[in-house]
Amino acid sequence: MQTILELMAVIASGAYGVLLARQHKMDFVGVFSLALIVAFGGGTLRDLFLDRHPLFWIREDHYPVIIFFLALFTSFLPSIPESAESLLKYPDALGLGLFSIVGATAAIDAGTSLFIASLMGVITGTFGGVIGDVVCNRVPALFGSAPLFATCSFVGCWLLFFLQSISIPDGYAVTVSIALIVLLRLAAIRWKWRLPQTES
Repeated sequence: MQTILELMAVIASGAYGVLLARQHKMDFVGVFSLALIVAFGGGTLRDLFLDRHPLFWIREDHYPVIIFFLALFTSFLPSIPESAESLLKYPDALGLGLFSIVGATAAIDAGTSLFIASLMGVITGTFGGVIGDVVCNRVPALFGSAPLFATCSFVGCWLLFFLQSISIPDGYAVTVSIALIVLLRLAAIRWKWRLPQTES
């Protein structure tokens, strides 16, 4: 199940990276590079922090191939209109949910505490997008005044731990936790939910 979730997360995050790159009118090399960064950035940091080798996308070497063909296919599509920016939220939210739970589960399997596992979930779910935003010269959603992002991941990871602690089968616990993260992220975008900002 972990492998299936990770594959889905790679595809969703790669799609987000492709759309983001096309929105910035990048060529194929730019699209492919940005999609790789977004899809693998957070998981790479997680693996480095947990001292997991080889890195997940090197171990599963078909992941970069999938991103390559995803980028190649979209290169033949017409230019994506500016209105398509609204579409970014869907692969963004889905990738966040999938990668957060995959990251938290990987950390638990590595023997970390629940709090560290929740942080690894947040890092896995968010930092690919953070690096992608930096490449595109945008203020990362994680650090700016954008709607809730890391908070959705953090809450979803703790829901997973709670459901597992009361002996809910892993399949249900994982599905519910991913759904919460995705729906919470989409709701935060829709209604502009944000954490309070500090006064300058």
